[in-house]
Amino acid sequence: MKKDSKYQGTVVPVVTPFTADGRLDEPSLDRLVDSLLAGGVDGIFVMGTTGEGVTIPEADRRRIVARTVARANGAVKIFAGISNGHSDETGMGNDYLRDGADALVLHPRAGMDPAEMLPWFRKILDRLNGPLLLYNMPMTTKVSIPLDTVEKLLGHPRLAGIKDSEKDPERLKELLENFGGKKDFSVFVGVGALMEKGLKLGADGIVPSVGNLIPQVCHQLCEAAKSGDWEKANTHFSRMSAVAELYQNGRTLNDSLSALKAAMHCRGLCAPHVLPPLQPLPPAQLEKLHAEMERLHLLNGKS
Repeated sequence: MKKDSKYQGTVVPVVTPFTADGRLDEPSLDRLVDSLLAGGVDGIFVMGTTGEGVTIPEADRRRIVARTVARANGAVKIFAGISNGHSDETGMGNDYLRDGADALVLHPRAGMDPAEMLPWFRKILDRLNGPLLLYNMPMTTKVSIPLDTVEKLLGHPRLAGIKDSEKDPERLKELLENFGGKKDFSVFVGVGALMEKGLKLGADGIVPSVGNLIPQVCHQLCEAAKSGDWEKANTHFSRMSAVAELYQNGRTLNDSLSALKAAMHCRGLCAPHVLPPLQPLPPAQLEKLHAEMERLHLLNGKS
């Protein structure tokens, strides 16, 4: 794991809390930010996949950025997702930068022809007023950002790195062999199962959804990786994997996001409400989830 990159460490893709009628729950957002800061994270990523970024009403998006920036008060970097399927990613991104976001995160439009990505990303980078990280998320976009596209974009003054969430160990290895160690380009691992491996290969950081529940453990993984203590890192990674399995195992991506928010509700962090097409966790599953959280000692304030 590198120690000198501009963006590094644990960046948590925070869930977006809603009220029962689908409005932004601002007090809960403050509580979530406070929890992440107390856990020692290095950054907060709003409106990513975990934050239901694609479905958040446009009226709420700038409020989320501004409120998170204000609550964090400069303690950590704030990353804002502009991967929302709207036509004006550039205008939206520049609004978020004006609202105080440190960097933007953008994935290709769903189903985009890989041949179109280079000119599309380059056009957006040219028009942004601040740094951008590419976001590779084939599970939702159904396309993968080719590594040769990343290579051709490398060196653009607005390109700050990539969050790679493709569950492909060989791609991750090649990505880090080709782009790890670059002075102004950060590589973040977005797949939970590959985070320890990625850090060993030289990734700058991780973007763990499980950080919403146990931010301190995720931070400790990165700190152990920085110091080269891989025995300690493996202990933290094992804890992260066990807690992530609580809401991910056997579930689709959408169902796992609902289960994650239900788990956070059990910890008193936010309500379990989600936006369509997500559906709340059924009562029987919520009861089972609660029992599993007790088994994992997640209901007594521990990490």
